[in-house]
Amino acid sequence: MHIILKGARAGGVATHHIISIGDFDRSAIDRLLDHAQQIEKKKYNKNALDGKILAVLFFEPSTRTRMSFEAAMARLGGTSISVSSVEACSMSKGETLADTIRVVSGYADAIVIRHPKEGAARLAAEFAKVPVINAGDGAGQHPSQTLLDLYTIRHSMPIDGIDVALVGDLRYGRTAHSLASALSLYGVRLHTISPPGLELPPSLAASLAEKGMEIIMHTDIAEVINDVDVLYVTRIQRERFPDSASYFNVASSYRITPELLAGAKKHLIVLHPLPRVDEIDPRLDASPHARYFEQSKNGVPVRMAMLLDVMG
Repeated sequence: MHIILKGARAGGVATHHIISIGDFDRSAIDRLLDHAQQIEKKKYNKNALDGKILAVLFFEPSTRTRMSFEAAMARLGGTSISVSSVEACSMSKGETLADTIRVVSGYADAIVIRHPKEGAARLAAEFAKVPVINAGDGAGQHPSQTLLDLYTIRHSMPIDGIDVALVGDLRYGRTAHSLASALSLYGVRLHTISPPGLELPPSLAASLAEKGMEIIMHTDIAEVINDVDVLYVTRIQRERFPDSASYFNVASSYRITPELLAGAKKHLIVLHPLPRVDEIDPRLDASPHARYFEQSKNGVPVRMAMLLDVMG
């Protein structure tokens, strides 16, 4: 099963949480993505979550994830209540995350949480009496982003056996961590390109290797760009670095340009979880390879499917 079962709601119904992409097996991922595809075709009940309330607890900045969850809830007939920062809630007064979750569980039918500390979402699930969805926990996991990434790839090609390159901050990049884990279920060959010190965490690389995933490290995008089917680019995340000097040492290490993609496969797609800084040349936006804005849009049907999964 793809969902952690914790406790029980009224009536003895199990509470379902989505905390990590590791909570999913392949069949569960495919079912959810199939459901999202039906939703995208307008084949869903617009009042499915009428009367339901989603609590959106974001303790880190967000545009796409937050707004797409809120849009998803609205399209299903539900409503959202939110907290946008630690300063805006009683945690600024010293309240623990556990107590905040206990309180919010009394106001809403599900909680979406983003938090700067890895493991915060799993902690929230331990104290919540309603479903919890992890919208990003530090350098940990970002399962909803991974699901929409897979959904976007599926729109262009079958996922099985393709070559995927992860570029940028692979040490702190939770989107890269989650995506790599999910791709291991599809027999994908993984290529990694990152600045020194920002390589894929050894523990994650070892775990993927144990699952039979082939991982090839590169130092230059040019040496692999013509061989891959998906180029997944991430920004160097300044907020994850201990100091500015460490960040500026690796900032702007890579830049994807139309010239770089001149010899790429015709079906290559370029993805990016956004926001981008300068790692993708804006001239690439007009290229048929560029799919990052489509990728962002896909967050709505995928997150609608997730909300229906835990609340429907």
